[in-house]
Amino acid sequence: MAKKGEYVRIHRVVLKADERTAKLPLDTKKCDLEMWTKGFLLEDAEIGDMAEIETVVGRKEFGKLIDDAPNYTHSYGNSIPEIIEIDNILRKEMGGIE
Repeated sequence: MAKKGEYVRIHRVVLKADERTAKLPLDTKKCDLEMWTKGFLLEDAEIGDMAEIETVVGRKEFGKLIDDAPNYTHSYGNSIPEIIEIDNILRKEMGGIE
């Protein structure tokens, strides 16, 4: 059970595939337009319940509660040795790290 005020993540289908504009590329047009949003729960809810949240910028959204403790899973990928070497060279030339 997620409590009011907790930071959560919701999901909602904004437009079904057949409701989307015909101007989209075919592969895009075949897919639903979906939204995943994080924010603060406005009322207690359980995973799978429809819930309303307030985002950090104050926008109110609703959708199915899918996570009651969302985390950040993005990364910038693996380090690239050549980029690190270029970074070090530029920093030295610009008077940064010795």
